[in-house]
Amino acid sequence: MNKIGFGFLRLPLLDPKNDQTTDYEELNKMVDAFLASGQNYFDTAWTYMDGESENAIRKALVERHPRESFRLADKLPGYMAKSEADSERFFRESLERTGAGYFDVYLVHGVDSESYERSKRMHHFDFVRQLKAEGRVKEIGFSFHDNANVLRQILEEQPGMDYVQLQINYLDWESDSVQSRKCLEVAEEFGKKVIVMEPVKGGMLANVPEEAAEILAKANPDCSPAHWALRFVQQIPSVDVCLSGMSTLAQVEDNLGDFVPLSKAEDLALKKAARVILDKTAIPCTGCSYCVSGCPQRVWIPKYFKLYNEYAAKPDDKWKVAPEYKKMTEGRGAAKDCIGCGACESVCPQHLPIIENLKNVSEALD
Repeated sequence: MNKIGFGFLRLPLLDPKNDQTTDYEELNKMVDAFLASGQNYFDTAWTYMDGESENAIRKALVERHPRESFRLADKLPGYMAKSEADSERFFRESLERTGAGYFDVYLVHGVDSESYERSKRMHHFDFVRQLKAEGRVKEIGFSFHDNANVLRQILEEQPGMDYVQLQINYLDWESDSVQSRKCLEVAEEFGKKVIVMEPVKGGMLANVPEEAAEILAKANPDCSPAHWALRFVQQIPSVDVCLSGMSTLAQVEDNLGDFVPLSKAEDLALKKAARVILDKTAIPCTGCSYCVSGCPQRVWIPKYFKLYNEYAAKPDDKWKVAPEYKKMTEGRGAAKDCIGCGACESVCPQHLPIIENLKNVSEALD
C-alpha cells in the first residue's frame, strides 16, 4: 500500500525567487491527482514559506474539496514562542489561514534538546494534549530533530503522543548526527506511529550523482532515483505516512507509483549508491529553508548550498555554476554578505555549520 503524504513545503512557484508566488494552476492539478489516487494526508506548518503554505492549503485544498475527504496536519512552532499565550495564538492563526476548522494531526514542531526545554517551560505538550481533549484536533505528537537518547527522554516524559515525525532516508539511516535507524527503533519501542519527513532528503536523492544513478539503474532501470528513496522508507512497517514535498505534477505521478518493497539485490545496490552519494556531497542540506526567514542579510542559504554541491562534485563545471549563482544573488545577500550572527544555525534541523559553509561558498563562487 502506498503511504505517501503531500508535504506543502516546496510548492510550484511562478517566480522561483519568491515563495509568495504559488502557481495555483499547477498546484490544483497536483492536489486533485493526489486525492484521485486514493491518498489523503496533507502536511503544512505555521512557518512554511512564511505562511504561504497554510494559505495555499486553504485555496488549493480546503476551498475545493470536502473537509472529510482529506486529513490535514499542522504544527505548533514552539521554538518561536515568547510566552505561553503564543500557543493559542499560533493555533488560531493556523486555523484561520487554512480555513480547515480542525486539524487531524497537530504536532509540536521541530523539537530538539534545546527547544524541548523551552517547550517544557511553556507547556507546549500540555497544550496539544488539551487541544485533543477538547476535540479541536484528533491526534497529536511532535516532529523531531535530535539523537535517539533525546527522543527516549521526551517519550518517557510526555505521555499521550500519537505520532512521532522523524527524518528517515537511506542516506541518514546510519548517520551519527541524524540517527534515522536508532530514532525509529526508539519510536517503535514506545509503540508510536511514525510520520517520515525528508525521505528524499530535500530532493538530494532525486538528483543523485551520475555514478550512483548508474548503480540504481543497473539494479532496476524502471525505478527513478526518487522512487528508490520512497520505497526504502515505505517498506518500514511502523511508518504510517511518508511525506514528500512535491512541486510538479510529474513528481506527484512518480511518487504515487505502485509501491514494491526492495529485494535483497536492490537493497545492496541502494547501500552502494548511498556510499557514492555521501562521498560526493559537500554540504548535506535538505533545503527546508528554516534558515532563510530569520537571516538579516537575506542570504538564500539552501539555494547557494545546492549550487556549491554541484560545484564541489564537478569543479570543472564552475563556468556553468558561477553565472547561475550570480543570477541568484540579484536582489538578495550573497554568501560573502553573511555577518555570522548565527540566526540560521539556531534553527537548522540538520545542525549544519552554516556560517563556515557559507565561507566555503563565498570562496568558490563570489
